[in-house]
Amino acid sequence: MIAGGYCVNRNILSFQIQPRLKRKWKHFMERLIFYCLEGDPDLQFLLKGGDLLKVKSRSWRKTRFFRLNDDLIIKKSLASFTVSLEDIDSVRYGRQTEGLRKYTDLSVEDRCFSIIFKSRRKNVDLIASSKEEAKRWVSGLEKSLHQTKSWIYNCMRKADKNADNKMSLKELKHFLRQINIEVDDSYAEMLFKKCDRSQSGTLEGSEIKHFYDLLTYRDEIDVIYAKYASTNGQMSSGDLLDFLQYEQREPVSSEYVQKLIEKYEVDEIAKQNKCMSKDGFLMYMNHEEGSIFNPVHKGIYQDMRQPLNHYFISSSHNTYLMEDQLKGPSSTEAYIKALMKSCRCVELDCWDGANGEPVIYHGHTLTSKVLFKDVIKAIKEYAFKTSQYPVILSLENHCSVEQQKIMAHHLTSILGSALLTQPLGYQMPTTFPGPEELKGRFLIKGKRLNKLDATFNNNTTEDEDSVSEEDEAAELKEAEQKPKEKIKLAKELSDMVIYCKSVHFSTFEHSRDNHNFYEMASFKESKAMNLAENSATAFIHHNMDKLSRIYPAGSRTDSSNYNPVPLWNAGCQIVALNFQTPCKEMELNQGRFLPNGKCGYMLKPEFQRDPASQFDPKNLSVGPWLQKKTLHVMIISAQQLPKINKDKQKSIVDPLVRVEIYGVPADNASKQTHHIENNGFNPTWNTDFQFTVHVPELALVRFVVEDYDAASHNDLVGLYTLPFTSMQNGYRHVPLLTKRGSLIPSAGLFVHIMALDG
Repeated sequence: MIAGGYCVNRNILSFQIQPRLKRKWKHFMERLIFYCLEGDPDLQFLLKGGDLLKVKSRSWRKTRFFRLNDDLIIKKSLASFTVSLEDIDSVRYGRQTEGLRKYTDLSVEDRCFSIIFKSRRKNVDLIASSKEEAKRWVSGLEKSLHQTKSWIYNCMRKADKNADNKMSLKELKHFLRQINIEVDDSYAEMLFKKCDRSQSGTLEGSEIKHFYDLLTYRDEIDVIYAKYASTNGQMSSGDLLDFLQYEQREPVSSEYVQKLIEKYEVDEIAKQNKCMSKDGFLMYMNHEEGSIFNPVHKGIYQDMRQPLNHYFISSSHNTYLMEDQLKGPSSTEAYIKALMKSCRCVELDCWDGANGEPVIYHGHTLTSKVLFKDVIKAIKEYAFKTSQYPVILSLENHCSVEQQKIMAHHLTSILGSALLTQPLGYQMPTTFPGPEELKGRFLIKGKRLNKLDATFNNNTTEDEDSVSEEDEAAELKEAEQKPKEKIKLAKELSDMVIYCKSVHFSTFEHSRDNHNFYEMASFKESKAMNLAENSATAFIHHNMDKLSRIYPAGSRTDSSNYNPVPLWNAGCQIVALNFQTPCKEMELNQGRFLPNGKCGYMLKPEFQRDPASQFDPKNLSVGPWLQKKTLHVMIISAQQLPKINKDKQKSIVDPLVRVEIYGVPADNASKQTHHIENNGFNPTWNTDFQFTVHVPELALVRFVVEDYDAASHNDLVGLYTLPFTSMQNGYRHVPLLTKRGSLIPSAGLFVHIMALDG
């Protein structure tokens, strides 16, 4: 929230395809849009609108008139549908989608752009009349996505039924339902009369502002602020220092306090007096310094020069799939979405395709196919946009030798010098390089015909040209009662496998005695879970020397996921999940990789890297891992929770909050508040929880807000997961995400956190 009670969020605009303009909203919406981006030429261009060519195939190309207003209106036939801007993930300039690459020529590259959605909805691919026009559309839409107004103002707009920029008593009642508050008629009338200073029977201008201020008043902030504001009713820099050191447990200096005042104080006089007003204090509480997530962990803060196997690595299974494992579409878009979430290990199931071109799909199913070369091009383009650290391409190779050679050609020609084809250094390595040394590089995981030291001698012949199948492929055949087979392997593809050679796992002792550090096994989830449960210490020591990849069971045809936490507890690095499926397991994965710049690599605790360690997550003994903490969590309040059932106008959220701990078995716990009836706007709980956490370095804390339903299961409102070690003590704001991991504008929890030793 900024001065005057305004928020900057992305809910106010939407796209709509319909036959005519909704003119009655024009003045009202343009006034709000121009408040955000007054005088911006790109915005003015979008408000004026223009023709764009919509592309669905080589033959389906139709001109549509686009214009940004309350909605992006597209003149066409009588058919219509609506898309809200809050459903849009991004806008991409150029031929950066599978559709545009397939259905357009390189000559129109600089005239193309696409609208990408957060859900599984298909992209909208467009061609402008010129390069300049395409760039203006992209720039204007990106600004609109990031510089729109808050959810509450969007609700005010919807409540203003006759679009006269005034609010009647009836519209006020409608507005309260929009923002998740159920009040009786007498309270609504009292609130209305209190704000209607002109006694005109409607609220307008400053009266609406006064009404908003009454709604957003937060008693809990007043109490905290009043406790420390001992300098003429304001917080002096000394008062703020006391608050930060005592309540927030931050060992900060006076210089840091002054920077906060400069950054967040909205009153110039208070700023000159080195004080923080209540408005400035609220600003601070709602930004990153007041967040539960430690801002020190927002960027890269870990040692990135440890061997690669010393890190948890964000990893995807069957990355090419957009939906289920049986009949869903395969797409380059799935790779792009995973990589943009900083996934650092992607899977490619490769099969012989038509016209000599290998394809990627889930073999022996009805899933669609995508060209191998198109996937590699997409990976090349998007691999390092959100993280510079190495990407592992996990190949499940079912191709003939001829098409394997084509694969090798595409890998070298498309990835170029970024593809690692030799070990780093001038002699045979004995351990992995670190992520820092491998920045911007691609590593191939797959079968290899010989040992890695062959790269350092002149021996160019191979004893064999066949290898066993990948364990995941062999498992599927075993389930179908088919015999395991050996496959012919092209030398060109074999030689690209450097640090991630696939081998079969027998026992930990066999691996220790027979496998080199770069030889890694893939484990199906049931086998990995059994080892983590019954041989955790041995599994941890195995992972001190080698990489381990875990993959979901073949029976998960719905692309569901297993719990990754027990595998992380056992030190497994590549715990591959179905990224396309929004679920609790993916939320835990997002939380695990939230810190360290969201780079996709998290350094494992030292007790999972030290050869002398005897850590066993199931049977805790005294050791450096045992750093017992008592975690006190007070759920104080929530702000601006979104409506769940948007189709029912009178449906109000009955929110409850659950706090969950995931880690070693002794730390797993869950506690929840009571539910608040008919208030999703500013519910208050003031409920205390206490948890005992024995191994904080492996623990994740998950906040879940649900809409209580006595008759059926509760609906998810929002959630947030972060590592225990990344939490800040004190009064903190907890942002809330959707089940797909997108930030919910304006919504959040207000909590008090205190983690104490013992």
